[in-house]
Amino acid sequence: DEFISSPPRKTVRFGGTLTDILLKYEKGETTDFELLKHQLSDPDIKDAQIINWLHEFRASVAYLTKELEQLVSILLKLPWLRRSREVVEEYLGFLGNLVSAQTVHLRPCLRMIVSQFVPPRITIREDDVDISDSDDDDENLSENFNTCHRALQTVARYVPSTPQFLMPILVENFPFINKSERTLECYVHNLLRVTVYLPTLRLQILELIIEKLLKLDVSTPQQDIEDAEEAANNSESEEKSTEEGLFDMEEDEERKGNKVVSSSSERMAHPLAERLDILMTILFSYIKDVCHVDGKLDISNTKDLYRDLVSVFDKLILPTHASCHVQYFMFYICSFKLGLAEAFLDHLWKKLHDPNNPSVIRQTAGSYIGSFLARAKFIPVVTVKACLDLLVNWMHKYIDNQDTGANAYCDVALHGPFYSTCQAVFYTLIFRHKQLLDGNLRKGLSYLQSLNFERIVMCQLNPLKICIPSVVNLFAAITRKYQLVFCYTIIERNNRQFIPVVRSGTGGDLVQTCTNPLDSFFPFDPYLLKRSKKTIDPFYQFWEELSAEDLENLKKPIKKGTSEDEDDDFLKGETPQNDGVVEIAPNSYESNTRSPVSSIGSPPDCYVPYSQ
Repeated sequence: DEFISSPPRKTVRFGGTLTDILLKYEKGETTDFELLKHQLSDPDIKDAQIINWLHEFRASVAYLTKELEQLVSILLKLPWLRRSREVVEEYLGFLGNLVSAQTVHLRPCLRMIVSQFVPPRITIREDDVDISDSDDDDENLSENFNTCHRALQTVARYVPSTPQFLMPILVENFPFINKSERTLECYVHNLLRVTVYLPTLRLQILELIIEKLLKLDVSTPQQDIEDAEEAANNSESEEKSTEEGLFDMEEDEERKGNKVVSSSSERMAHPLAERLDILMTILFSYIKDVCHVDGKLDISNTKDLYRDLVSVFDKLILPTHASCHVQYFMFYICSFKLGLAEAFLDHLWKKLHDPNNPSVIRQTAGSYIGSFLARAKFIPVVTVKACLDLLVNWMHKYIDNQDTGANAYCDVALHGPFYSTCQAVFYTLIFRHKQLLDGNLRKGLSYLQSLNFERIVMCQLNPLKICIPSVVNLFAAITRKYQLVFCYTIIERNNRQFIPVVRSGTGGDLVQTCTNPLDSFFPFDPYLLKRSKKTIDPFYQFWEELSAEDLENLKKPIKKGTSEDEDDDFLKGETPQNDGVVEIAPNSYESNTRSPVSSIGSPPDCYVPYSQ
């Protein structure tokens, strides 16, 4: 019965074999050729038909010259991916035969494969408007992607020059950042998979991905992310208070146990931050997978990937001002082995002290050194000391060369790299002084005294005037506590010279002169993206609040204006509370300044709070 009721296979052919049709077409007889194109374009074409046609085409690839690119284009549009295994295998065989016999069709073949790196598009009708976006619910997506990579490997096997033709196609197919999160996620994931079997493209692909991540990153400043999170939390708490009493306890429990609820708590409120979070998670996973084989660190793989990432860092990250999250790929790979962290510090040091580099690059390298030494838990004290020795010795030599010459005065334009190095050292000391003094206080103090901070602070170049006030104030408090140098005389003298300027054309409003003349930032300030944060947090040194005893050192108020944006994360206390710990931003003080909501590490200004 089943045999009788099943329809016969459609195996109709027009005008004989495929070879006959193509030969007739060459002579100008197009009727059969048009019928052939029509059959191949039929949306209801059956698997058996596709297999029969492909079988014939595989035997006739010699005829598929450039003149027949229209026919090849129809063949490349065949819906082969979502068909039976037989169709897929036949199609892969056809692709291999086609590109090996007719390399003129290589680019269209590659375009067809790469176009499948994202979920298929579907049209949703909303308010009489057709909205086209990716079909995120396609169950066979993973299998389809595997098949695409098989197709790409097949083509690359037959045509060794595939990588050089593939790269421009990967660039032009990269989805816009406002596409769905799933589309971006799939495309980036598939790009990284390509690097596994086409290793010559790895550097270019990493560069492409990190360039796109950087655009996302600079479009979402930390303040915007925090504001979006705060607004979302406020609206959530309002909703909860409205809904209170509408559900009984059992229903509440069910809702809490629901997967969607738990995953939504990980979503970023800012849409671009959400995309960046997903893509950073993929990048971190890729770095981990490449560097580890069977759960163990593979030194050779790790070194190779490190070189590629440093190259991308130099080209894209270092020249970009105030990116917040993307640079953490270097932080993460350096956490695998101390040798990598030391190599990265050495690399930054070479950038900093090379006078042939542009001043802005040297200053940024200084910011990276300070932030990395302060924040990376995996860097031991012995490495911190070695770096401090290197930096401080360079600073003393710089003072030797400049302090008596014609340029021996405070000027960012002249001495930018020097001030950046000073700030890196001060910042590192703020975070690491307890570790430097731990164990043997006398020995630790002797080491800190040997750095001769007094000479640096007192020199004609006056670094305390240029460095960020929050850093200066904490450095002054710590160095006073351990009687290394007394900075307050200089800070007060600098403050007396801190004259307000009149903003022109705005009714004569008074504004402060720039309190961050270095335009510096701390690249490894607290990481805000919720999913990828889990990868970074175990290696990250958070700022610990000062104890009541430490706070005594900050009694002296050092005021430097009333700026709108302010407060480093280390000025607001962000780690879990410990016994006897006092928050460093008391409420009595908030009347003068905006309540600290940001955790940026480059505040234009700050007040130093003191106990009442």
